Amino acid sequence: MLESNLSYAIRDAYPVNVGHLLIIPRRHVTDFFDLQPNEIEDLMSLLWEAKERLAKDYRPDGFNVGVNVDTAAGQTIPHVHIHLIPRYLGDVEDPTGGVRGVIPWKAKY
Repeated sequence: MLESNLSYAIRDAYPVNVGHLLIIPRRHVTDFFDLQPNEIEDLMSLLWEAKERLAKDYRPDGFNVGVNVDTAAGQTIPHVHIHLIPRYLGDVEDPTGGVRGVIPWKAKY
């Protein structure tokens, strides 16, 4: 497990792809926008470290990074977490639009 003073990374219990990680602050916060600047800096630092680890271990062709904030955005766990999802060529038929795919008919533009 990767960790720092203010955050840690774990494997997603329901991964959408091989290597899917969650970067989580140690302080309980529901909304990403309620984090303190030092917590965001720490999360981003650990995100970079996690990306390097996944790149070495799994050799993905790309990554998606995402945060769900509130139920309208699909947040189901009431604690901030950043998804780091390795992507592989061919893992979906057409990856055009990336995270825009959260609203499928708006992904392609």
